[in-house]
Amino acid sequence: MLDSLPEPFRVRLANLAIMVEDFPPSEPRRGGLLLGLFSGVPRTQKSVFAATPPDHIYLYQKNIEAVCSTESEVARQIRDTLLHEIGHYFGLSEDELRNI
Repeated sequence: MLDSLPEPFRVRLANLAIMVEDFPPSEPRRGGLLLGLFSGVPRTQKSVFAATPPDHIYLYQKNIEAVCSTESEVARQIRDTLLHEIGHYFGLSEDELRNI
C-alpha cells in the first residue's frame, strides 16, 4: 500500500511504525468506529534539535472489517484509512483531509 504513495511523500516517511491491532484500547464516543489513529508528532511540528520517539499509525482490523462487507471493501478501507493517517503524519487536519 505504501508503494502506491507518490514518491515525494513516500521518501519522507521516516521513524514511523504502522501497527495493526484488533481494536483500539478504548472507543471514543463520537458516533462511529475508530478505524485508524496517528500517534506522534506531525512532521510540521518536529524539530531537528529534539529527538522524538517513533511515530505510530494504528489500523484497527476488527473495526475496519465491521464497516465492510467484502474483501475488496476491506482492502479499499485499509488503503483509505492508512492514507488518512499518513495525512495526519504530514500535519494535515481533519478538515483539510476531508477536502482532499
